[in-house]
Amino acid sequence: MKVNENVALVGDEVVLVPYKKHHVLKYHEWMKSPTLQQLTASEPLTLDEEYEMQESWSKDENKLTFIILCLSKWREFCKSRIQKPTQETLSEQDDVGAMVGDINVYMHEQDAEISVMVAETKYQKLGFGTEACHLMMQYVISVLNVEKFVAKIDTENIPSLKLFQDKLCFKVTTECNVFGEVTLQLHNQQQNYKEKLNLQNYDQFLLGTCT
Repeated sequence: MKVNENVALVGDEVVLVPYKKHHVLKYHEWMKSPTLQQLTASEPLTLDEEYEMQESWSKDENKLTFIILCLSKWREFCKSRIQKPTQETLSEQDDVGAMVGDINVYMHEQDAEISVMVAETKYQKLGFGTEACHLMMQYVISVLNVEKFVAKIDTENIPSLKLFQDKLCFKVTTECNVFGEVTLQLHNQQQNYKEKLNLQNYDQFLLGTCT
């Protein structure tokens, strides 16, 4: 989506940044995992196909995609760069080194379908997925005026089911045994997401001083 092509959403533990070309290689490595393929209902792609997919997503007006960064990890890279002034001031590798997952919204006529993946195992079960979802929903409500969120989750993806039900208060609406998928919904949450978003320019975020 063009609307988020230069937006960073900054939280307490994570930062959501637009999915860029330099993120693709690491994302592709994640998606070689048969486990992640199963949990996200994804088909394996070649690296060239992954680059094509990233480009198409960036232009698709119905798909909103962010990469999840660990804020503290990004700050470590940033501090190292400040201590070694001979390094480039702006380094996309600082961004890539802090990648932990991704979060997406697919816009439908009446709702927004949300999905999240924390791919780096050492960052799982730390609340990163929860905060990423809160930031994304707050952004979508503020910018796109969405009233209803939907999540479609594999029945074997217990961590995601717990996240959406226990942490985000989504309710199960249907369960399809044929496809092994559960559909959950969240209605009318605008009043719960009226806090001011910490929006930053993506390039300026990379140039930041980590204060």
